[in-house]
Amino acid sequence: MTKLVRFQLSLMMFLEFFIWGGWFVTLGTFLGYNLNATDVQISTAFSTQSWGAIIAPFIIGLIADRFFNAERILGFLHIIGAILLYMMYISTDFAEFYPLVLGYMIAYMPTLALVNSVSFNQMTDPAKEFSYIRVFGTIGWIVAGLVISYIFFWDAPAARQEGMLKYTFLMVSIASAFLGLFSFTLPKTPPTADKSKKVSIVETLGLDALGLLKDKNFLMFFVASVLICIPLAFYYQNTNPFLSEIGVENPTGLMTIGQASEVLFMLLLPFFFKRFGFKMTIIAGMLAWTLRYLLFAYGDTGELIFMLITGIALHGICYDFFFVSGQIYTDFKAGDKYKSSAQGLITLATYGVGMLIGFYVAGLITNAYLTGDKMHDWQTIWLYPSAFAFAVMLLFSIFFRNEKIDKKDIEI
Repeated sequence: MTKLVRFQLSLMMFLEFFIWGGWFVTLGTFLGYNLNATDVQISTAFSTQSWGAIIAPFIIGLIADRFFNAERILGFLHIIGAILLYMMYISTDFAEFYPLVLGYMIAYMPTLALVNSVSFNQMTDPAKEFSYIRVFGTIGWIVAGLVISYIFFWDAPAARQEGMLKYTFLMVSIASAFLGLFSFTLPKTPPTADKSKKVSIVETLGLDALGLLKDKNFLMFFVASVLICIPLAFYYQNTNPFLSEIGVENPTGLMTIGQASEVLFMLLLPFFFKRFGFKMTIIAGMLAWTLRYLLFAYGDTGELIFMLITGIALHGICYDFFFVSGQIYTDFKAGDKYKSSAQGLITLATYGVGMLIGFYVAGLITNAYLTGDKMHDWQTIWLYPSAFAFAVMLLFSIFFRNEKIDKKDIEI
């Protein structure tokens, strides 16, 4: 890979996640302050991510993989995304906003697979090279949060009251337009699917890997993966509104600690995985979810603010130890025949079905503990996902038999 190509791929990955992190983190706060959305409406907006994840395989499997270069589809989708983001910026009520965010997530979610396809196509050893490209995505997400909190101060109390968070959509609309045009300069990534073969919806959605569920261990992991997405949804949907409501300064910038933690624990994961095994790694991830929400429930903006910061910093363990470990385990169990299908099945089950249920539940519970105008009983709200994550951990601990995974199968 030449230096020019490495730069192109790194910039592509940076912008891909700068765009997502630049509006998704503050979405709940924006909807509450700018559009006076209810908690149930906010959960409906967040659930568009799940609908995008469900629809994305059709765009990739039925269109991108068969007829068009990946970089061209990537460019087209981001240009469409730029238009939709701008329309979200000028929207004035939730009824107008919702179809826009739904359309945007349907356009955006397929790009997550497309940037990987473009990257892998240029690599001779993806296991070693990809992480050095992908880390720029995490950096992009961090930079977006820092820009919002420490350069433009759009999430400051006075700015929130004035509706300044709408400018996050303008910012990422510009970035999306740039990435859309830039994508047409990326290395050519031609279609990989055999056009002579008949399109299979079953294979496109990864459903041909359902046979793996006959394995009791994989079935238990599959069920736990879906269930753990319920407490996960609470974090994405509620953390920024929660921090804003209780008076934490620069909440969006503070939340970037979670992405920095993700990078750190990604480096530590291979050691933990090899030292303690898959089961203990997954259990550690689920316990981290339980602890995180307890810290949120009992922390405050005074002497106990360290509890909030620690809860955010646990994101690396919460995400890496469960989801990245799960991807490794899925790859190991699937074998060569079902590698792609099995990963697609897990993605559909978690980011699709699991998160869809999770956002719905989070919206109902958050709305049930509304105590005043944009005020909530956050202590009680956070105890729900904490208890649920602990229950999923117990279920997994009891029914999942310890299983050894060969070291040669562990590539991060």
